[in-house]
Amino acid sequence: MTELKTKRNKGDVETFLNSVPDDKKRQDSFTVLELMKQVTGKKPEMWGDSIVGFGSYHYKYASGREGDWFLTGFSPRKQNLTLYIMSGFDEYEQLLGKLGKHSTGKSCLYIKKIEDVDMDVLKELVKKSVEHMKKTSVG
Repeated sequence: MTELKTKRNKGDVETFLNSVPDDKKRQDSFTVLELMKQVTGKKPEMWGDSIVGFGSYHYKYASGREGDWFLTGFSPRKQNLTLYIMSGFDEYEQLLGKLGKHSTGKSCLYIKKIEDVDMDVLKELVKKSVEHMKKTSVG
């Protein structure tokens, strides 16, 4: 089995976020950082080179593959601010309808700028996802 490349590490979150070249994306990243700190009550940690994660859970697939991953997190990518909603979006259609301008992938929420979304709705979405992951994870 191949080893997961994205792992929790000792990188400094503030140094990483301060290195984001785009001023607006850097400011938005610090806003999301504060939101996720409030919601999770966890200290942010670097996962890989470019993901800020909060908390962790243990997963185990039927194939036998297992590992640890963050409960929620984000990354200031070039195109978008990517928020990781690990529970996916199947149960959150109503919230997504109220969120504002965004797009989604399997467990990624893509936002161009923080002003495009309702922060209270975003906070609720992150909170529900974290609660879901805590209930359904292995460890």
